[in-house]
Amino acid sequence: MEGIANYLDSLIGGVDLTFYSITIGGLLWGLLVLRPWHEEALYNSALLSKTVNLIHFGSKALVITQLSKIGLKIWLMAVTLGKSPFPAFFQTVQFQAGLARATCAFILAVFIRQALKSNPRSKQFWVLSTAIIVPLVISAAWLVHGASRLEDRGLLMTLTVTHQIAAATWVGGIFQILTLWGLKKRNAIAVEVWPLLLKRFSAVGIGSVVILLVTGTPLAWYYIRTFQGFIGAGYGNLLLVKIIMLGLALGFAWLNRQAVNAYFTSRSLYALTARVPYYIEAETLILLTILFTAASLASQPPAVDIPHLTASFEEVLNMFHPRVPRWESPTHEALIAGEAGRVAIVGQIPSEAATAWSDYNHNISGIFLATMSFFAMLSFSNRFHRWARFWPVGFMALGVFLFFRSDAESWPLGPIGFWESTFNNGEILQHRIATLLVFVLGLIEVRARLNNNSGFMPYMFPLLAAFGGMMLLAHSHVGFEAKTAFLIQVGHTMMGVFSLILACGRWLELKLDSPGKNVAGFISVFALFQIGVILMFYREPLY
Repeated sequence: MEGIANYLDSLIGGVDLTFYSITIGGLLWGLLVLRPWHEEALYNSALLSKTVNLIHFGSKALVITQLSKIGLKIWLMAVTLGKSPFPAFFQTVQFQAGLARATCAFILAVFIRQALKSNPRSKQFWVLSTAIIVPLVISAAWLVHGASRLEDRGLLMTLTVTHQIAAATWVGGIFQILTLWGLKKRNAIAVEVWPLLLKRFSAVGIGSVVILLVTGTPLAWYYIRTFQGFIGAGYGNLLLVKIIMLGLALGFAWLNRQAVNAYFTSRSLYALTARVPYYIEAETLILLTILFTAASLASQPPAVDIPHLTASFEEVLNMFHPRVPRWESPTHEALIAGEAGRVAIVGQIPSEAATAWSDYNHNISGIFLATMSFFAMLSFSNRFHRWARFWPVGFMALGVFLFFRSDAESWPLGPIGFWESTFNNGEILQHRIATLLVFVLGLIEVRARLNNNSGFMPYMFPLLAAFGGMMLLAHSHVGFEAKTAFLIQVGHTMMGVFSLILACGRWLELKLDSPGKNVAGFISVFALFQIGVILMFYREPLY
């Protein structure tokens, strides 16, 4: 059970940041963008009700996720120690700050339900709601890396909390825009509201990005310090992923801003209704992934604390070095004979068979994906489209391959039972979820293509691909050799980034009209090819 507790703790951190953003960002949306107390505002009750309901939902969900985080920590400590962690746990910062955060979120939820919902045009109630979140935001400062530092503690906590508020303003605003678009599609708001609020949020979004950069840069310098720390440690690697995804999100934000500016010049709503909503949906997937990456980052030791365990630039580059894929697998008996060394608590030394087994699994999976991406590229040609469009059937075959090969020490090949291995090892649990995800991904996408991409089913593929990307970014190889764990992680994080590009590209291929849909579709397929290439060249790092 320790394994699943560890993994859930990592995932719930991303969920917690999401609801935090919906709550904090929603309130700042009301204060800075919506401003419903102005008499000239053309807002109807449907818009105000949806806005407040979303913030109320976020605050209630934040209470539940915060209490769940505390419960998971208690569970994890009880499993690890073999006894109850009480009463000592009551004295910890994690418990006190977490409980204060949950209490503040609960008070906010009650206030919104009793006051703001009934008076959504009252400036006084919007300001009071925002005042309630101040202690909630402050309590979060004791749950970040900076709280554990001996030097510059106050400065680091302040910078981190400000960074979180800026991110929440962006993400929470995006969720409000999606709600607004839902009303716009049903003609439930005045025509001029959609472009007006997009324009106002554009200015707020720019301010959020500036604050993110101003606070994030000194934090990165403090926790990393060196180029090797940035390139060769888990903390630096996840920060690099965040920077890449921030660039992607800013790209969509720039496209949206261009469309808004064009509207106020030409007064044509075409781009604002045929492209911008779908760019925003793709931007939402990216921002959510950034939040889950940030949660994963919080569980990593800062690179500045482990300079002797960081990898060199050459070692990182070697993980992506082109090489001939391994075609032959060692026998299962040879693998099992060396398992004792691989799973040892101290002095882990995997056998040659274990390393070869892992390399074979990764390389063959890469060949699966590269071949699928080849047929996917052919599907863009009218000549081959009829049969090549069913390339996702390869995912189903890959899922079966991974089920038998991923965790050979457990059922069906190994002696450890299916349920015992799944719920006692976080890594096996992640492999099982990923295997199921891959198989379902192929099944759903093939059925969608048989039905000519009608209904909601085609959208399951990009959603599951985005979820898979989040899983890869939360994927952890816990061990005492941090450098080896990082070298395994670095490949997974890059595949997580390409999974996100795959998801966004496919989403836009389904939503946009030509030629944008073809461009997005080809980018999606190219991202799949890149994942295949990374896997084909994968080699287990030496311990």
